[in-house]
Amino acid sequence: MKKNISFEEALLALEEIVRRLESSDTTLDDSLKSFEEAVRLVKLCNEKLDNARSRVSMLVEGEDGSVNDLPFDLNDET
Repeated sequence: MKKNISFEEALLALEEIVRRLESSDTTLDDSLKSFEEAVRLVKLCNEKLDNARSRVSMLVEGEDGSVNDLPFDLNDET
């Protein structure tokens, strides 16, 4: 696996691994190697998503009409 792989490339690689694992032509050893690679790719995707989430901010208009830059919070119900 490349060290500097994009999120989209990682997703494509995961899709390919799923196709390989779903085929009946894969040996047990190859399946285990593919699964290990998938785990690494999922971890990479999660890290990239966490990084992106930390960079996202929401612009919220205050009562006085000013615009405030607030951190993005998935749990915020506003």
